[in-house]
Amino acid sequence: MKDISRRSFIKGALAGTASIAAFGLTNGHAFAEESVYTPGTYSATADGMGKVKVTMTFSETAITDVVLDVSNETPSIGGAPETEAALRAAILDAQSGEIDAVSGASITSSAVSKAAKKCIQQAKGEIPVEVITETEEVSDGDWLGTAPEISEDQIKKTYETEILVIGCGTGGMFTMCSAAEEGAKVIGIERFATGVGIRDDLGAIDSRYQKEWGTKIDKFDYITMATQYAAGHINQSLVKKWAENSGAVIDWYGDRLAERNVEMWHESADSEDAARYEHFPTGHSPRWTGSDDGNGNVLDGNKVLYDYAVSKGAEFHYNTKMIRLEQDAHGAVTGCIAEDGNGDYVRYIASKGTVVSTGGYSLNLDMMEALQPWTLRITGRNNSEPGAWGDGIKACLWAGAKMDETHAAMLFDRCALRPDQMPGRETLEAGDNGFFWMGSQPWLKVNKDGLRFFNESGTYEGILHADEYNKDHVHYCLFDSNWTTYAQQFKMHGCSRLYPFENGADPNIPFQAIAGGMLPGLIENGFVQQADTIEELAEKLELPADVLKATVDHYNELAYAGEDTDFGKEAHRLTPVDTAPFYGARTTGSILCTLNGIQINTDFNAINTHGDPIPGLYVNGNDSGGYFAHTYPNLSTGMACGRTVTFGYLLGKQLAK
Repeated sequence: MKDISRRSFIKGALAGTASIAAFGLTNGHAFAEESVYTPGTYSATADGMGKVKVTMTFSETAITDVVLDVSNETPSIGGAPETEAALRAAILDAQSGEIDAVSGASITSSAVSKAAKKCIQQAKGEIPVEVITETEEVSDGDWLGTAPEISEDQIKKTYETEILVIGCGTGGMFTMCSAAEEGAKVIGIERFATGVGIRDDLGAIDSRYQKEWGTKIDKFDYITMATQYAAGHINQSLVKKWAENSGAVIDWYGDRLAERNVEMWHESADSEDAARYEHFPTGHSPRWTGSDDGNGNVLDGNKVLYDYAVSKGAEFHYNTKMIRLEQDAHGAVTGCIAEDGNGDYVRYIASKGTVVSTGGYSLNLDMMEALQPWTLRITGRNNSEPGAWGDGIKACLWAGAKMDETHAAMLFDRCALRPDQMPGRETLEAGDNGFFWMGSQPWLKVNKDGLRFFNESGTYEGILHADEYNKDHVHYCLFDSNWTTYAQQFKMHGCSRLYPFENGADPNIPFQAIAGGMLPGLIENGFVQQADTIEELAEKLELPADVLKATVDHYNELAYAGEDTDFGKEAHRLTPVDTAPFYGARTTGSILCTLNGIQINTDFNAINTHGDPIPGLYVNGNDSGGYFAHTYPNLSTGMACGRTVTFGYLLGKQLAK
């Protein structure tokens, strides 16, 4: 499936395309006179980011109409009107479900293609007509449900392997590589048409990159930090295992990158750092700029690891969704039943172990509502990886595993709302929000009364939890035209840094990209307000002008004096708001992933409700637990992703023995 630009899809009116097809012509060629289809309208569904529905109308010889329901897809990508129109036009033009992917919306495109092919098969009489019952979904609060019942006669094929990896994302790909490297027979199944990608910003201790720069982190200081953030709700032995192995795993990944002429960079600390909150410089990221996948495209981690795993004999089954785990008479997990790209049920039998690494449950808002409703009240944007629907966690629970008893999510303070928008589930589902990357900068931040309420120099999540005490559960970021200068003196850490690290490592997004495109776009779409006076800014943000003016004046006095006697913000992050134009944004949180999952031991074995390991079942990444609680320690860059890749790599090695 090749990419087509969203902007280049219309070569003629859609109605005109449909009319030509109705007369039996497409691409200038006449169809044969004999009937191809049974005339009528047929529908089918397939999994994209959510459930995609395709409805197609047929004459005897042609597809005459296509209607897509992509309302469950990411609103600005797969669910965007231009994407929907492009895919509809592509099906009509091709008179087939074999269509090119819309650039940037490959997951939705694959789902539409799959459902369209099923419609065509129905119209040809090759498969039964799919009956789709339209019901208004009302959650009864039972997010877990029961394991689906699949009869033996429904299973069309059986695959046997030594190691089965369910989910080929950040953690799964490292398991695939390390298991194949050891000579094990390993199959990875993934619900999407391709892997969902490897996160950058990977945390580690004692990598060669850190050693070269002189970065030293005491593992017990680190374990203490992790324990304090979690208020003790963690398994310290898991953090210790990461601390003792993560550097070697990052070095291994660096070797794989070097084979493709990509450099790994350690995101160093600043030689002088006066921040009140302790920073642990654990981050590592590949420098993808200038790389080439052999086809003129920039490389990514998924491509690098996929190619390596395949070269070692690993096997990938894409468009294959796990339905349930299978167990023997003694409760040991033997593999799973999955649904393949043809809609058939298939069985996987794994003699050495089944690894669940499907990405947590942050896209499943019913689970979020049941397990951590407070998170939904302080967020307005969902930046989760595709696939984070909780399928892996639910399958493990059906198999008798135990889940963490404290629930949390990784939240960044980077969602801008219009002045009349509220955070919460409705906004999350609508997808109408601003990607406010600069929201984590320690600007002046006030509540709806126009008053400062918090030391803005801390963790991404700290101020979001403080928003629980604010009206509307939001705060307002205020900054002025000197913001690019100030951003370079803040000495921010991790992905919030907007300029190169002291050792030359690149920031995730430089301030130039924000100034040149992101910020103007936010202003244009009403998510950031711009004004020539503080009073005008207050009016646009719907804040009390007199109070806000007094707050800004007082804050500026503190900045000029170089001492924050109100909340103790560090002097280098205490910058005035005194030069027009002024900017402001109503701000809430973005969800990246969930942090709680299935409890595991240091062999990554899932633990049952009695505290014993479940033979054959292993869990990693955001599906696993015992590592976080309450909040994410973002001042250790890549703590979650570093855990996931380290444990994924170790798990593959362990099971291959």
